[in-house]
Amino acid sequence: MNLLNKIGAAEFKALKENYQGDLNETLELLKEDYPIQYLIGFVDFYDCMIKVNENVLIPRYETEYLVEKAIQRLKNKNITSGIDLCTGSGCIAIALKKHLDINIDACDISKDALELAEDNAKENKIDINFFQKDILNEEIFGNYDFIISNPPYVKEKEYTSPETKYEPSIALYAKDEGLEFYKRILDLSKQILNKKGIIIFEIGSTLGNNIKEYAKKIYPNAIITIEQDYNNLDRFMFIET
Repeated sequence: MNLLNKIGAAEFKALKENYQGDLNETLELLKEDYPIQYLIGFVDFYDCMIKVNENVLIPRYETEYLVEKAIQRLKNKNITSGIDLCTGSGCIAIALKKHLDINIDACDISKDALELAEDNAKENKIDINFFQKDILNEEIFGNYDFIISNPPYVKEKEYTSPETKYEPSIALYAKDEGLEFYKRILDLSKQILNKKGIIIFEIGSTLGNNIKEYAKKIYPNAIITIEQDYNNLDRFMFIET
């Protein structure tokens, strides 16, 4: 099998134009499920060019759909400020800022991820305030009209696709049956979310009811909706407080 047969013409063209190594060696990497996005070095994400490497998760179609839905929700509201928690490559914050007239902060625990996110913002000519924070163990300060996050939510023993072994585990796995970050973000939101704010999550497809139950404890009167991805799996949650 040659490289062109393995990945298709479009990806082969992108590799030739962007990959700095030996193309003949990439076939062996791909046979080991190495993500082609890391070899190419970037992905197209909601009208943005987002650089990726092994320090960040590869943005997926589901997250692009999250951004689309978030823009639809936010554009007709009196929204001026937001924060992207667990930003990774910065793709969510950058895409939102590009399409909405808002101020947005973004944070992550990983210094390496933040360096790449800052580079992505510069490449896309977007101004975002990035900062390092371990949200599980540190407080966050500020006042925001919305919180958005695609946090780690894979259960510790849950099956994942083979290529995820090359992605940072710290960005994938969560304790408490995948609920760890959602609960923490909901707790933090009481300190940083303005009245009549909105929390937007990408969620694990089996976690919706549990997240909703916890959110109702924090915001008893909230309007909470769960929406599906392209595969009709529960994937997005909107909590209007």
